[in-house]
Amino acid sequence: MDRNIPDFIEGYGEVKRTGNLFDRALLKETAGRNVRMYEPGHNKMRESIAEVLREIDLKDGATVSFHHHLRNGDFVLNLVMSEIEKMGLKDITVAASSIFPCHEILVRLIDNGTVTGIKTAYMSGPVACAVSEGRLKNPAVLMTHGGRARSIMEGETHIDAAFIAAPGCDRLGNINGVTGKAACGALGYAIADAEYADKVVAITDDIVDYPLYPQEIKQNVVDYVVKVDSIGDPKGIVSGTTQVTKDPVGLKIASDTMKVLAASGLLKEGFSFQTGAGGISLAVAKELETWMKKNEIKGSFVSGGITGYIVNMMEEGLFKALYDVQCFDLEAVRSYRENRNHLPMSADLYGNPHNSGCVTNDLDIVILGATEVDLNFNVNVTTGSDGRIMGGSGGHADTAAGAKLTVIVSKLFSARTPLIKDHVTTLTTPGKTVDVIVTERGTAVNPLRQDLIEQFKKKNLPFMTIEELKEVSDRFTGTPNPVKTDDKIVAISQYRDGSVSDVIRKVIK
Repeated sequence: MDRNIPDFIEGYGEVKRTGNLFDRALLKETAGRNVRMYEPGHNKMRESIAEVLREIDLKDGATVSFHHHLRNGDFVLNLVMSEIEKMGLKDITVAASSIFPCHEILVRLIDNGTVTGIKTAYMSGPVACAVSEGRLKNPAVLMTHGGRARSIMEGETHIDAAFIAAPGCDRLGNINGVTGKAACGALGYAIADAEYADKVVAITDDIVDYPLYPQEIKQNVVDYVVKVDSIGDPKGIVSGTTQVTKDPVGLKIASDTMKVLAASGLLKEGFSFQTGAGGISLAVAKELETWMKKNEIKGSFVSGGITGYIVNMMEEGLFKALYDVQCFDLEAVRSYRENRNHLPMSADLYGNPHNSGCVTNDLDIVILGATEVDLNFNVNVTTGSDGRIMGGSGGHADTAAGAKLTVIVSKLFSARTPLIKDHVTTLTTPGKTVDVIVTERGTAVNPLRQDLIEQFKKKNLPFMTIEELKEVSDRFTGTPNPVKTDDKIVAISQYRDGSVSDVIRKVIK
């Protein structure tokens, strides 16, 4: 049929007239996303990961990505990287949303040159040690969760192949995290990978009849489906203690934090909230629960990684909804499966500063931890007191930047290691986004928040300067010796917008 198409179309160039719909070259990549076209009846199922790797023709220097919703129970990264090693590929960059001790295989691959680059929002365990020792050829790039999504979507991080651990999957690649023996809940960190990678491979241990429902990642972005014996151990998803601390010191910090929240003026009908999965953070949530019931106040939403404790608060009617980017325990997985108001959230929606509806930018209050804080309120959650990598921003810098009130809760010192230092070893979260530090021996308020200082004075809430808090700490711990490093940069710490917040150098033993 003559459709009167000119031989040249602005923006497309010369039109190729082949007559076969699936051979026409009027395709255009947009925003880094590749168009996929397959013949009707195309079979996505493959017998093995090795077969998929051969078919997608992965090359030396490629970037492969993984998500971490199975956390320390993930098997998929190891399965794929083992096959990549067997193929003899070199100079591979691993763009995993997070790396855990279970991913120790990467150490061998770093040493033999299979892996020469890492981009991630968090790393711990043997891989973090290897990077700290300077064994990775290129500096690792440590992003925020929102920054990672932004980097993928804006083309800074180009993914050749994304491998998605799929607890529930059908033959066309519809995926969810709530069915199957490895159910892990929300899959928010895999969304950008699925939408922007050149090739997307669903790896599952549970093929269900088509169509799978519910669907979090849909068939139109998935190229291949591979069934394996097991994608991971769901018990490994448990993060932190997921239990309220019973430590008297931690309970005092939580009680004092609640006084800060109450005095802030933000605890009003419809307020929003986020906290972590650690014992002190959950103790703050318990204090908040008691306060909300007593004052008959209900919130709008809780965001972030969700725990069973937060689920209970929602199911009791204290919050209208949960925005979930990952589940921190199996009770959260259960809720994500059953509750309509337990909502999915991609990393883009969660923390990408370059969109029009970033959830972290709508937070009233966030409770965060810290490894170190300095006199300018800068926070380190990336390296330990020995200068070695032991974590990363994750959502720390994203939420601190977005929330109206950012509160750091931590013991003032632990094992004679002080929280407050003149300068943090690594800057993860800039001090201008941090408002209050609560410890068992005092509370410090950022002088940039004169409004909070005046509010606390009106409420007769005791607080001190951060210099005074450091003096208290120094009396117990003394001043620690600075970490000794050489000139070799082993990792780059990025802020959420992609700018460099700090560099991490090789530690001298």
